[in-house]
Amino acid sequence: MKQNKRGLTMAILSISLLTVMAGAAMAPALGAIRDHFCECSQMTVQLIVSLPAFFIIVTTFLFRPLCRLFKTRTMTLVGLCMYLIAGAGAFFVDDIAWLLVLRALLGVSVGIIMPLSTGLLSYYYPANEQSHMMGLSAAMNQVGGVVATLLAGLLVARGWNYAFLVYLLGLFAIVLVACKLPNDSLSTDGEKVRLRNLLRFHPSVTAMLFIMILFFVYPTNFALTAHEAGLSTIATTLIMVGLDLVAFAVGLAFGCLMKTCRKQMKYMAPVLFLAGYASLSFVPEMGGMLAGSALIGLANGTGVPYVNTIASIKGGRNAALTVMPLISAALYLGQFISPIIVTPLATHLGCSPYHIAMGVSLLFLVQVFITRKHHALPPQ
Repeated sequence: MKQNKRGLTMAILSISLLTVMAGAAMAPALGAIRDHFCECSQMTVQLIVSLPAFFIIVTTFLFRPLCRLFKTRTMTLVGLCMYLIAGAGAFFVDDIAWLLVLRALLGVSVGIIMPLSTGLLSYYYPANEQSHMMGLSAAMNQVGGVVATLLAGLLVARGWNYAFLVYLLGLFAIVLVACKLPNDSLSTDGEKVRLRNLLRFHPSVTAMLFIMILFFVYPTNFALTAHEAGLSTIATTLIMVGLDLVAFAVGLAFGCLMKTCRKQMKYMAPVLFLAGYASLSFVPEMGGMLAGSALIGLANGTGVPYVNTIASIKGGRNAALTVMPLISAALYLGQFISPIIVTPLATHLGCSPYHIAMGVSLLFLVQVFITRKHHALPPQ
């Protein structure tokens, strides 16, 4: 039984390993991709990172009907195969329009597997294990970010399109899911994803939206600004990998952090984002880049599992069908609108995107303070 539980855990966490790669994995390659598609605007190039998020959102709201048609293992394998084809298939494309089409299909695939990556944890594990499991899920998310970012940075040295080969890592998850994930049917007779759920869980949904808007200021801008500052692709990649390593370490320690300072955890993400972007804004030297990246990694590493833990416990065993699709939608909506809002606003105001991120961090802190009672976990 323990062996079966270990295999189940590995299968679910392997999905978490891949979801962050939908957009952020391409961040180190944006400089080379922009040079290749030099006739395209900067925002068009940034869509390579953010476009999958829009289609993830659309697909997320089709998750419940898909649960009626497919059992969990079948649905996960369909999503993973589509992920592999759409992700690695971009290697063979040399037209920006077709590249964006494949990025959209990649978004559809992640929209299928993303709610399962966290929802199955609330389905198979009791509430007293969920903060630990959500921390592991976030840590695996960051492992995926580390591996994918590092590989993409190394592969892009051979050519801009080689970076897309990182999506072949999906083969690992396909094997684990096929062998270890039960083919259960998630019950669709309970609570639906309705407006009342959004009202009930709005603090967590809004918090996830803020976290992703803030975090994606970093991957959609840092590689480009570092490129303009003369940093090599390898140096930029190593700094971005360092961010993921910090977030990974926080994810592993998240269960312990929740036990020791659970009341303070709700404020950590906005405060750390504010400090991180202040460092990038006001200390443009290498030290400021390293400190800012580390602080943003800490913010993401604490914020995402905290919101997921609150949502999963409050959503109960049906969280995969109620709150987790809303959380997933907020997560990827934040990724999608981040460059659409931040870049034009920074241009209009004549300031850095990092200055805009500081302002958004303050708004996030206000939101957490106003809804602090909703952000509290029930006693364990």
